Amino acid sequence: MQGRIRSGRTKAERRAALLAGYRPLPGTYDEFIDAQGSVRPHWEPFLQEWCALSQDELLQRFGLADRHVHDTGVSYRVHGDIDEHDPSAGERSWPLSHVPLLIPGAEWQTIAAGVAQRAQLLSTLLDDVYGPGEIVAKDLLPAAVVTGSPDYLRPLHGAPGGGALQLYAADLGRGPDGRWWVLQDRAQAPSGAGYALENRLALTRAFPDMFRSMNIERLASFFQGFRAGLVSRSKRVEPRICLLTPGPLNESYFEQAYLARYLGFLLVEGGDLLMREGRIHVRTIAGLKRADVIWRRIDGDFADPLELNAQSALGVAGLVQAVREGNVHVANGLGSGVVEARALMGFLPAAARQMLGEELILPNIATWWCGQPRERETVLARLDEMSIAPAFRSAGGGLDRGPVLAGELPEAEREALRARITARGMDYVGQEVVRLSTMPVFQNGRLEPHPMTLRVFAAATPDGWKVMPGGFCRISDEPDARAVSLRNGVRSSDVWVTADAPVEPITLLPTPDRIRIHRVTGTLPSRAADNLFWLGRYLERGEATLRLVRALLGRLIDSDPAPGRSDTVRRLADLLVAWGAAQRGRGQSPATQAYSALYSLDDYGAAAASVREARRTASVIRERLSVDAWRLFGDLQKQLTPLEGRKPSEGEAYEIADRALKTLAAFSGLSQENMVRGAGWRFLDIGRRLERGIATCRFARQFAENDASSEALDALLDLTDSQITYRSRYLLGASLQPVLDLVMLDPYNPRSVAFQVERLDAEIKDLPSLTEDGMLEAPRRLVLRLAADCRTAEASRLDRASILLFEQLLMGLSAAIADRYFLQNSGPEGSRLTGIA
Repeated sequence: MQGRIRSGRTKAERRAALLAGYRPLPGTYDEFIDAQGSVRPHWEPFLQEWCALSQDELLQRFGLADRHVHDTGVSYRVHGDIDEHDPSAGERSWPLSHVPLLIPGAEWQTIAAGVAQRAQLLSTLLDDVYGPGEIVAKDLLPAAVVTGSPDYLRPLHGAPGGGALQLYAADLGRGPDGRWWVLQDRAQAPSGAGYALENRLALTRAFPDMFRSMNIERLASFFQGFRAGLVSRSKRVEPRICLLTPGPLNESYFEQAYLARYLGFLLVEGGDLLMREGRIHVRTIAGLKRADVIWRRIDGDFADPLELNAQSALGVAGLVQAVREGNVHVANGLGSGVVEARALMGFLPAAARQMLGEELILPNIATWWCGQPRERETVLARLDEMSIAPAFRSAGGGLDRGPVLAGELPEAEREALRARITARGMDYVGQEVVRLSTMPVFQNGRLEPHPMTLRVFAAATPDGWKVMPGGFCRISDEPDARAVSLRNGVRSSDVWVTADAPVEPITLLPTPDRIRIHRVTGTLPSRAADNLFWLGRYLERGEATLRLVRALLGRLIDSDPAPGRSDTVRRLADLLVAWGAAQRGRGQSPATQAYSALYSLDDYGAAAASVREARRTASVIRERLSVDAWRLFGDLQKQLTPLEGRKPSEGEAYEIADRALKTLAAFSGLSQENMVRGAGWRFLDIGRRLERGIATCRFARQFAENDASSEALDALLDLTDSQITYRSRYLLGASLQPVLDLVMLDPYNPRSVAFQVERLDAEIKDLPSLTEDGMLEAPRRLVLRLAADCRTAEASRLDRASILLFEQLLMGLSAAIADRYFLQNSGPEGSRLTGIA
């Protein structure tokens, strides 16, 4: 029927349903509905597109966006919500709102100009504060506003780039009169640019046609300019740019890893870096490699335990010295956090006139610093109508949780606050209470207004300050539209800046005439190599446990048991106990032990525990893993989560183990077919080969005794996935020497110990050496010995003692690899500085 959509409702009816009950909050500016109650013109194309979709189709689109967030692992943390043993445990899925904020291009030009101007002002102010200090000398800024801030770092005074601003963010709110105000400046280590990009990817996946038809500005040009700005700060043509992260327990670690991968930077922690001879180097598997630019995401005072915060375990000893000598550029400069102080906001209008010769395009919210007698008296006189906030970061004064509305405090608390302001006013500011604008959120089948703030980013590029054409919104679930109430906002959405003409697609890829061909992905930090190695081991360990569980349950549910079956079942159960996957004790039947080996998180050898450790390890190097790989970790954890309310039957548990093995096989296929054969892949493969070789030795010692039964040898073939190969070679049943040869010494069997050793030899041979003296390093010597032993051994001479020797040599090889590649500078070889570049 013409004019009707597939749900049977007209567009007009769909529109009415979406807008039913939409009432802007009193005294606020609503981004969606104007004062006359009409939809604002720039929202009409969006609303028309939504009205063309049925409720089911709309929910399906939302599902596409939510699956993108889930599958890519977009996450964040709340401060204090930390599990040190499992960094991934405290992660929360990114709270995406499905309605973007729409801003017309003409209005955005004013916002962008104001943010760029403010970034330039703060950058100029930082240069002066850490340089000549003219603004203080001219009494435009009290010295206490600078020196009283914990973010003013005296050791950086006079250093090149002591406060250099490379990335700036402004938190904006729109007042009831429609004007945008700056609520807070972010110059220390602004977060959110990566989340803005993920918001964009999620919503464009849900509404690709709408995104194109509405001519939405792209974000890639902003990141392109930001990257070019960092490159321009280096003294080398092809600099090594590092993103310095506090680590996987940080609130925005996902974003840091995501941006490192997106921009092609090296993600490093403080322990990955070392200062030698006035320069900063990255600890890599090939020795120390020079770092030219460091984009830091740690607080400045934590960056150097020698000259700044001695308690810091996140920084790099000697970093300040390297900055002073001009041998490394840190973005943002270590002292840049000083301009985030709320105490500074009241002085910025005069500073803009003095330093830029301009009035501020985007004003601050009205701010009074209580370190000045007249301003303090103003705040005390109007205390009930003001928001009281810390003047500086970590100022304390009873406001550790942020601003408070003094008028809403109990009388005793309000008077205590008044006394603290009177006694030490420099720790506080009073600010006008701003009522935020509201934007639509889809909830309960219709659109509802919610308060929001907007974070906008500006980057210093070779061509000046460039503002991201968008940003991200923080949307409050609370109806209170006062700015102070948004600190607990729980949703985020994309920001769409509309253009009058189609927007030209922009990519971060270089133009064809500027591409320099590379066949390697760059240096591999020792920490990344360590985690890739253990990722391979945990995955293979989980696979071995699953094979044990499947072999055990398969024999328990077999209705026609073979001779010796009960002894084999006992041995399999004993191996699970020895493996650390199950407990031994009264009432622990083999079936119970198999369930424990599947699901237990308390037994380190259980499949679920191994997968948890693998995911924890992967979370530290997630910038090196594909979305498909991360999705498989989620699938594995879901498969190894106990069923609610009941215990699975033996047959169900068998199928669960079988499905999990197939998922692990998918990861193995992904790593073999999709990962570039660089050093990272080699360490992942080395970890898997070592663990598989060790597991096969343990299986052989358990089931291949001199008097082993046919049933026991069958179990060994099952555990090493070699049944088909054996049956195709030998017509008779399982016999000891052929089985031992197949699982221990056959270089053509991908599951044999000999095959693992051959692969280890090939991988270790291609790893870099620290010296060029022609001498073999310890891992290479050990693997050559192992290879020789495998090639010369005979199945007829193998016994438990000789198999144990193979196992011990593999474990020794693991230790040698760790000593050489993961504990840089801890021993004679690691202490050499050969290969510094």
